[in-house]
Amino acid sequence: MLNNKVEKLMNEQINAEFYSAFLYLSMSAYLERLNLPGFAKWTYVQYLEETTHALKFFNYVNERGGNVKLTTIKEPPVEWKSPLHVFEEIYKHEQHVTALINNIVDVSIQEKDHASNNLLQWYVAEQVEEEANAQLILGQLERVGDSKNGLFMLDKELGARVFNDATGTINPTTGA
Repeated sequence: MLNNKVEKLMNEQINAEFYSAFLYLSMSAYLERLNLPGFAKWTYVQYLEETTHALKFFNYVNERGGNVKLTTIKEPPVEWKSPLHVFEEIYKHEQHVTALINNIVDVSIQEKDHASNNLLQWYVAEQVEEEANAQLILGQLERVGDSKNGLFMLDKELGARVFNDATGTINPTTGA
């Protein structure tokens, strides 16, 4: 059975992950408007990833006999100053998500909820990757500066990203 304190935090995290998904989807729309299809694709793939992160928590809470409580998701921004600003915000956001995950880990340890702590280690590793990816692209954008050629090359590179459901929550046959 899922610990009550951990369940409450996981429900908050489900909603935080869905907000992350909406944020990335909004960023994708913004970048598409800027005619940067590679950046738009990268953030769209990130939207898909964040959705699966929420579903992984969702399925775990259900599997452990908990009660999933979905709440209203706040509206994400729709405008940014530039692609650089988008990735500055992405990096800050991923650091925030890391702090949320770390807090759930701390509580799972305090409550001796070993099963939840085991699940959370996947998220800890995932957040290391999320922050590193955001920091890498942010650094590349800073180096590119005002170079349209550099932005074009980075856009092409980011457009090669494909979605891979690392959580295993989506059935590849049915898509559900």
